[in-house]
Amino acid sequence: MTKEQASVADIFRRAQALRRENAQISYKDLRARLVDEYTGAPLPPLYNLAIPEQDARAPEEDWSAGLSLVRRGIQTEDWREIINGIILSLEQTERYESERGTLGEADEWHDRSVGIKGQVEKGVSKWMPEELMRLAERSSKK
Repeated sequence: MTKEQASVADIFRRAQALRRENAQISYKDLRARLVDEYTGAPLPPLYNLAIPEQDARAPEEDWSAGLSLVRRGIQTEDWREIINGIILSLEQTERYESERGTLGEADEWHDRSVGIKGQVEKGVSKWMPEELMRLAERSSKK
């Protein structure tokens, strides 16, 4: 039983770690293990439900799918509901990666640089000193 207050992102990372340790574990078994592990622990804070590193793995609509369940679980103080939301988000992220590859790899729709690349380059060239630009270019070539 965990005694420290874990954030939603910490619980999500724990679920990912358990999946990496045993890729064959079913979501049902993973859910049961996490509920057993976290029951009795302080509930995660409600003010921060984000899982920042997931933004690079899958579109927000996939990795955030279970956050409404997590929120409801925190509000009703129900660890089963919190873990259900975490598992839903994990499942959606893993499904996206298995079907489409990593974000932006399979299609241009998810490429976040489309439409802003020119403006970013313009802004960087305007505000970044020339010697830093040369240094950045040299380091990127290596």
